[in-house]
Amino acid sequence: MTPSQTGRCLCGGVRFELSEPVTVAGYCHCTRCQRRTGTASSAQARIEGSTFRLLSGEDLVQGWRHPDGGFEKCFCRTCGAHLFSRDPDGSGKMSIRMSAFDDDPGVRPGWRAFVAYAAPWEPIPDDGLPRYAESVPR
Repeated sequence: MTPSQTGRCLCGGVRFELSEPVTVAGYCHCTRCQRRTGTASSAQARIEGSTFRLLSGEDLVQGWRHPDGGFEKCFCRTCGAHLFSRDPDGSGKMSIRMSAFDDDPGVRPGWRAFVAYAAPWEPIPDDGLPRYAESVPR
């Protein structure tokens, strides 16, 4: 099988591949993403977890989940690079941080979610993408 897409952390200790192409992506403007990334939003691709496979660095992946719930946020414990999030309740839903891909994932963000919490210090660009006050309807 030829992987559809590969990715890694900053130091290269964690590597992954996807068996299917990425088809959807978006921006999240929630305050959790702002604090996690240090930016006004997080660009992420949504995938089915069954298409994701860690190639190396499983022992370097650190997960963190907010006490109030939400997806587990996973990063490399060596370099701190944010890599992906996953549903700890086993639904198989995941999001890959767009910056973690080795090459162009071939998809562009198609929406902006949680814009009700957008950072006042960085206005949301007028890019024509659909905006959702809270999460994107599934």
